[in-house]
Amino acid sequence: MEFNHSPRVRELQERLRAFFAAHIVPNETTYAQQVDENRRKGDAFTAVRIIEDLKPKAHDAGLWNLFLPRSPRAPQGLSNLEYAPLCEIMGAVPWSAEVFNCSAPDTGNMETIERYGTEAQTRYWPARSARLS
Repeated sequence: MEFNHSPRVRELQERLRAFFAAHIVPNETTYAQQVDENRRKGDAFTAVRIIEDLKPKAHDAGLWNLFLPRSPRAPQGLSNLEYAPLCEIMGAVPWSAEVFNCSAPDTGNMETIERYGTEAQTRYWPARSARLS
């Protein structure tokens, strides 16, 4: 069986790889240092600064909430088959999925809001931030 990703998925893969090269890989040491710094302060649960700094960049690059499934209210969403190759890229650096709002509990929260939230909630949360097209 021959299998090719759709043009959209290939384009997202390229954008995700470029983001990795520009922002994730160069900050692996920074991430480790900031995690160690938080632990030395006795607060391992404080947000890691580099992740928080990269989130707006990922959002602006249209690489936010990539996991969000296609639905009537999120037609730009991806199927699991489309999302899987993007997970493969994000999986190369264990902390990177959080940068793209693609880690727990964000994924479940966004899916729940998209599926069951009011129109106002879906405009504010997933619809506002899932800029995939």
